[in-house]
Amino acid sequence: MSESAKVPSHARVVIVGGGVMGVGLAYHLAHEGWGADTVLLEKAELTSGSTWHAAGQITHSTSSFSLGKCVDYNIGLYSGGLETETGQAVTWHGCGSFRLAYTEDEMDWLKHTLAVGRSLGFNIELVGTDRIAELHPFYNLDGVLGALHTPDDGHVDPTNVTMAMAAGARAKGVKIIRRCQATNITKQGHEWVVETNQGTIRCEHVVNAGGTYARQMGEWSGLQLPMTSMTHHYFVTEEVPEFQDLETELPVIRDDRKVSGYIRMEQKKGLIGIYEKENPNSVWHDHCPWEYENWLFDADYDRVMPYLEESLNRMPIFAELGISRDVHGAISHPPDGNPLIGPAPGVENYWCCCGTQIGIGWGPGLTRELARWMVHGAADISMRDYDPRRFGEYATKEWQVIKAKEDYCLRHEIPFPHFNRLAGRPVKPSPMYDRLKEKGAVFEEVFGHERPRWFASEGTPAEDIYSFKRSPLHDIIADECMAVREAVGIMDISAFTKVEVAGPGAEALLDRLVANKLPQKPGSITLTHMLNKRGRIELETTVVKLEEGRFYLVCAAFFEQRLMDHLRTHQDGEDAQIILRSNDWAALTLNGPKARDVLAACTDADLSNAGFPWLKAREITVAGVTLWAFRMSYAGELGWEFHIPREGALQVYDALWAAGEAHGIKDYGSFAMNALRMEKGFKGAGELTNEVTLPEADVMRFAKLDKDYLGVEATRVSAAQAEAGDMPWVCAYLAIDEDGETDGHGGEAVMLGDRVVGSTASVVFGPTVGKILAFAYIKPEAATPGTDLTVIIHGSPRAAKVLGEPAYDPASKLPRTDAA
Repeated sequence: MSESAKVPSHARVVIVGGGVMGVGLAYHLAHEGWGADTVLLEKAELTSGSTWHAAGQITHSTSSFSLGKCVDYNIGLYSGGLETETGQAVTWHGCGSFRLAYTEDEMDWLKHTLAVGRSLGFNIELVGTDRIAELHPFYNLDGVLGALHTPDDGHVDPTNVTMAMAAGARAKGVKIIRRCQATNITKQGHEWVVETNQGTIRCEHVVNAGGTYARQMGEWSGLQLPMTSMTHHYFVTEEVPEFQDLETELPVIRDDRKVSGYIRMEQKKGLIGIYEKENPNSVWHDHCPWEYENWLFDADYDRVMPYLEESLNRMPIFAELGISRDVHGAISHPPDGNPLIGPAPGVENYWCCCGTQIGIGWGPGLTRELARWMVHGAADISMRDYDPRRFGEYATKEWQVIKAKEDYCLRHEIPFPHFNRLAGRPVKPSPMYDRLKEKGAVFEEVFGHERPRWFASEGTPAEDIYSFKRSPLHDIIADECMAVREAVGIMDISAFTKVEVAGPGAEALLDRLVANKLPQKPGSITLTHMLNKRGRIELETTVVKLEEGRFYLVCAAFFEQRLMDHLRTHQDGEDAQIILRSNDWAALTLNGPKARDVLAACTDADLSNAGFPWLKAREITVAGVTLWAFRMSYAGELGWEFHIPREGALQVYDALWAAGEAHGIKDYGSFAMNALRMEKGFKGAGELTNEVTLPEADVMRFAKLDKDYLGVEATRVSAAQAEAGDMPWVCAYLAIDEDGETDGHGGEAVMLGDRVVGSTASVVFGPTVGKILAFAYIKPEAATPGTDLTVIIHGSPRAAKVLGEPAYDPASKLPRTDAA
């Protein structure tokens, strides 16, 4: 009997979509114990959307620590594990690969990738042209400086891999129903109702794995899932005479500069894949036709011809051959290029498993983490870059297309640290945006908000400066930091998430969700964390008690939707309003030894320690505008944050600036803010992730074990493990020797002797202390203060030492400074 005839009425999980992502999730849910409770629906045949026409390559050459974990798992799965388990051939070609570099910037990228790969234990090396020519004698290496060689890479048949995972899923009880088209997904009570052409299924969890259909499927449920279908070419040549007698397959060549793509063998033929860097093609902005199966577009040779011609120059043995096959298919691209893996915003138990432009390379590893998230409450790698809630309502359909085209064109560009994607900007400028732009601000986008990164000094263009090494930015950031340390600095922090929780049940709701004790008196401030049921960190937030029954929460911009969802999901009858203030309120911070003098010129409020103590909040009037002032400082200086009704923010900024000119006031941005917080040893979003518990992050001073809150039982277990020295890792604070040229960017290997014991999370040069500072997750035995370590930066070893206290003002006396 056909599978399509067996549609159950209920399931725990319904996955809609039978490509590598949907099938990969079914396979991994089965391995996490939910196999018998999972149903997968496919409107046609498995892989008939985008999966079947994928080129199927996968590489260890990635600078992303989290993606590196995924691809390493995937390569192990493809190269033996999956076929052994299921008996289904996957057709793995373990030929290795090279990523070429023609410029010093590209070489720097490869050196950083090498450092990340070493931290993950990859078989990876930087080689010269002699080694490339030895293993690939047919490639034109004119202008090539070197390459990253990843010998364990390869390529795989996309359909075979998906069918093998389907076999593994079925063996553990998953029901896969082909020729069953979903037509609607709606929420009724606590259940999701999936309507299909074969009947209706009710379920607890629904998963959108719709590939190029995923965006329009989201609209059934009132969701705006940002992604756009972009078309990509690869070409297969006629048989290559020089390949006929080869005993081993040639490595894949990734040539980002000349070819903007990849070249490899396809049996005895050549395969050329191209991501053109201009005039990219998007399709199906509103609707991908449901009837399309195994759909391809006619090749557009004009669009890709410059790169195709260069590929023949690079592989001269292809030059006289014809094209035997062209593949021009659609692939989903989210606005920032990263997949949508995790909870959909604003709803419960609707999961995204879509928007994946590199399904074969990334899919199984990411779906394994999504399965863990669904079953256990948290993934085992940081999902920050993939969480669908990283986008808000600003991600309109028109904006999605602009950003997807930008992403496509950047597919084979150098991923410089802090690369700034400028298309479709500004999105949500603050009231200070125009003023700061006039003063030379270079902005970045965070959850749609425009936040200043740094300020161009006279003679410096107000545009991004990219490098893996130190650049003129090094001195600019140092100047901004020194202004804060020695005089006074002001920063637009309007991008912070701002949420009010108010009502008779507000305190009870928050108390169940935060690990620290809530502020008790009006005007008190507490730093705390919200956890999931595994005791892993959902987010860090500052909680201010404005008055009885009224609390104000501030956290990083990225966590806005996550915070709103967390509060609403766990509200259990409490009489409390959850009000988003991010778009209604702007914010400024004023920091430095002269901060009180500047503020005193703009307000009649008592600013002394007695009148306005450290970690207290007051409603005051500044420059005629009533606002909330919080005495706190992420820079570790005497300082205040001001949370201001949007319409009064520019007036406050202008008044503070005018009052500060006599004291040497300076604007500063997020780059300086990051350096200042690292000098103070303050952990940030890079350290406080869903991978770790509070003891592992070494932030138990902000938590209580004698109160009940979500995740407390897991926190107690982790605390006991910490006491026994039995944690898998712990966040350590390091000082690293500098060479005056490179500082590191995160993900680098940390070594104790000749053994890798972990990797860096955040790395920055601290200009005040003259040291490279880092947070790193390392083995507990390596984390004792004073321990000598080695960090691999830019491919070279650097001496490092574990610090036991902040590098700057370890006693934290400066923020508590009283009035003179």
